[in-house]
Amino acid sequence: MAEIESDTSAVVWKVLVRAGDVVEEGDAVVILESMKMEIPVESEESGTVTAVHVGEGDAVEEGALLVTLG
Repeated sequence: MAEIESDTSAVVWKVLVRAGDVVEEGDAVVILESMKMEIPVESEESGTVTAVHVGEGDAVEEGALLVTLG
């Protein structure tokens, strides 16, 4: 199981995946917005999304769990 976390404090601008989606290494799963910049968060490995832990508009801190892959 892999966990994808936020690298920075930001607001979730867009969630690009849902539970059951298959992602490849390097695919963007969430786009964060901080200081008017869009920051894509990419998967570090391939897998199936088992859970999405955030929604659009959520404020997240650095290290917050965004997506879990199985």
